[in-house]
Amino acid sequence: MSEDLVRKGYDKVAFKYMLFRNQFVNSTYLERLNSLLKPGSVILDLGCGAGRPIDRFFISKGHKVIGIDISKQQIKLAKRNVPEARYVIKDIADLRKGEYQVDAVVSFYTILHTPRETHEELFRKIYSFLSKDGLILVTMASLEWEGIKDFLGVKMYWSHYGPEKNREIIEKSGFEVFLDEIDTTGGEKHQVILARKI
Repeated sequence: MSEDLVRKGYDKVAFKYMLFRNQFVNSTYLERLNSLLKPGSVILDLGCGAGRPIDRFFISKGHKVIGIDISKQQIKLAKRNVPEARYVIKDIADLRKGEYQVDAVVSFYTILHTPRETHEELFRKIYSFLSKDGLILVTMASLEWEGIKDFLGVKMYWSHYGPEKNREIIEKSGFEVFLDEIDTTGGEKHQVILARKI
């Protein structure tokens, strides 16, 4: 099963990935989202990893963070790195509609590890978590591909559509997209989407 591959892979490379991830400078996008949030907003981070830099950033801005990750080792690191946040070991595929009520949802380098045919359902769940005018900041893939390949020395699963389909899914799920660009930080290409619940 793809989720077992992702879970086991990130359990094995949790610390290495935490260091690797720091090469991706997301501050521009995080600052943009922060500028739109009310003080003390609640943010749900899907695929939170080790909690930094994303969760640490929002905690430093006075917000509350709930982080979810499939890897228990990632969650262990996150609790150590950002003790002010609340963390849960959970596969995002197991989320239920209305399970959370938050002001914003962020997800970096995570959705592309879930079967692409489930992406629309996931965004409908995300929509149900958000308050009126709630915001999402997500990274999606910059090309269409599905398969297994080496990642930091472990086998990892990816499944994703290209940018046009990604945006279509998000808009169809009830969001108004107002930032959609390809980020090339760290030598990789990711589609970054910032959108509002309508």
